[in-house]
Amino acid sequence: MRLSEPRLAPLGDEQLPDQVKEVFREGPILNIFRTLAHHPDLMRRWLPFGNHVLAKSTLPARERELVILRIGWLCRAGYEWGQHVLVGLASGLRQEEIDRIPTGSKAEGWNELDRALLDATDELHADAFVSDATWERLDELDPQQRIDLVFTVGQYNLVSMALNTLGVQPEPGLPSLPE
Repeated sequence: MRLSEPRLAPLGDEQLPDQVKEVFREGPILNIFRTLAHHPDLMRRWLPFGNHVLAKSTLPARERELVILRIGWLCRAGYEWGQHVLVGLASGLRQEEIDRIPTGSKAEGWNELDRALLDATDELHADAFVSDATWERLDELDPQQRIDLVFTVGQYNLVSMALNTLGVQPEPGLPSLPE
């Protein structure tokens, strides 16, 4: 975690705006949403896009989580990493795969598509562009999946910036970001 305390304290149940309570109804409200509740209009507009990337994307869940964890690690976003280790495990990533995400595509054991996804994530993070060589290696993905890949990396880069800058603290028990 970059900050040991939040810059904006997450809102307690009694402080949450009604429109935020309506979105989550009976479900748990994570610290990211309790923090974004300081700006309920932005949160309400951002959630449909975030929902597409997380739940409606054409990328297979395992590959989506591989990309999310890689961009989270590249951005040094501890909150994002911890949440998505759990989602990744539930989506088909194995712990030994998660353990080698910090090494990237050079780590032993990745298949060719995994290497291409990791390289595309690295390139988007470094240069906001996927090289022709890497694009060609993504040939297993159809056009919608390639678009979803770019938007997934962009979405989680944005989320990582917000989490890091706002100092959103992880819920107890989440895995820590590896060095």
